[in-house]
Amino acid sequence: MRWFGPADPVPLMTLRQAGCTGVVTALHQIPVGDVWSVDAIQERIALIETDNDRYCPLHWSVVESLPVHEAIKKGLPERDLYIDNYRTSLRNLAQCGIKTVCYNFMPVLDWSRTNLSYEMPDGSRGLRFVWEDFAVFDLCLLRRPGAEADYDPAVAEAAHRQYATMTEEAITGLTNTVLLGLPGSGEAFSFDSFQARLDEYNAIGDAQLREHLYHFIREVAPLAQALGVRLCIHPDDPPMPLLGLPRVVSTEADIAQLFAACDVPANGLTFCTGSLGVRADNDLAGMAERFGSRIHFVHLRATKREPVNLPGALTFHEADHLTGDVDMYAVVRALVREELRRAETGEELTDIPMRPDHGHQMLDDLTKTTYPGYSAIGRLRGLAELRGLEMGIRMSL
Repeated sequence: MRWFGPADPVPLMTLRQAGCTGVVTALHQIPVGDVWSVDAIQERIALIETDNDRYCPLHWSVVESLPVHEAIKKGLPERDLYIDNYRTSLRNLAQCGIKTVCYNFMPVLDWSRTNLSYEMPDGSRGLRFVWEDFAVFDLCLLRRPGAEADYDPAVAEAAHRQYATMTEEAITGLTNTVLLGLPGSGEAFSFDSFQARLDEYNAIGDAQLREHLYHFIREVAPLAQALGVRLCIHPDDPPMPLLGLPRVVSTEADIAQLFAACDVPANGLTFCTGSLGVRADNDLAGMAERFGSRIHFVHLRATKREPVNLPGALTFHEADHLTGDVDMYAVVRALVREELRRAETGEELTDIPMRPDHGHQMLDDLTKTTYPGYSAIGRLRGLAELRGLEMGIRMSL
C-alpha cells in the first residue's frame, strides 16, 4: 500500500495487518528536483523496517514518486541540472536496494477530481470527476484566458448556469478540490500561482511535451537499465487534456510511442487501471498482454463512467475495486500470465508489485481525517478482494 511517511494518518502497523509486505512511499519532504541523498533514503528504510524483528516484515519496495521537475517538462535550459539530479537520485536508490521507481509527466497538476467526498449508494465516500463542474472552475472561478475554446458551447452554457446557483460553500469546496496539490502534500495552489503555472505552458503543445518526455527518458533510462532500476511512468489522470494543458500518456498509442522513443526494458509503465480505464477506447486486458514485459508496477482500481447528456462531457467516479468499467478478472489474469511467463523464461524479477489504488472512505474511517483516496479500510477491502481474485485465477491456471 502507499504510505505518505510519518505524517500519514494510516500507520505502518495497519499496512502489516492488511497483509502487505511492500511499502510504496516517497521522500515528500525533499523539494522537487533536489537530490535524494543516501542518508535520507536509508532513514526512510530504517523507519519502515523498525519493527521487522517483532512483526511481519515490511520493506520499501516501490518509490512513488520520484517527481520530475517542471523545468524538464517545459524543456527549459536548466533541465540539464535537474536531469543530473534525477540520475544521482537513481544511483542512490539503487545503492540502497530500491529498484522500482514510479514517476509521471503531467504538467502542473497530478490527478484531478471535482469531488473528494462523493456519497456512494452504500453510504461510503469516494472520488468523482464531473466535466461540467470542472468547466465551472475553469470558466467562472479561474477564468483562464481562452478557456471557452476548450468546451462545447452547451457545456460552457451549463457551467455558467450552474455557477449562478452555487453557494459560497460549494464554490469554496470546488476550488479547494481542483487546486489540491500533490497527493499527500496537504497543500494547494492559490488562483494567482496556479494561473502563473499554466501561463508557462502557453507555448508548449502536444508535440513539444512529448519531445520533452522522450528527451528525459533517453537521458535517464539507460542509466536505470545499468543500475537494474525499473522506471515506470504513471498514465495521465484523467487521461485527457485539461486547462489547456496537453496530456501525452493517456492511450495505448501514447505508451507505445514512449517505448519506441527509448527502447530499453527499464523504460516501463505503471499500469493504472483506474486512470487508463476512464477512456472506453483503452483495451485494458489487451494492453496488459501487449505491454506485459514493460509493466513494472500495477495500480488496480476501477472507475465507472456515468451517463452524460452534454456533448464532449465526461463524468466518472471511483467504483469498488471489482466493479465499474474495468474487467478486473481479465486484467488480473493477463498480469498473472505475465508473471508466469517471466518465471518460465528464467527472468530474475518475476513478481510485479501491485497496490490497491484509491479506496472508499467507509466504516470508522468516515469519522477520520485521511488523504483523499487513501483511507485504510477502503483500501483493505480492495486488497482483500484483489488477493482473492488473484488466488482463484492462479488456481485455475
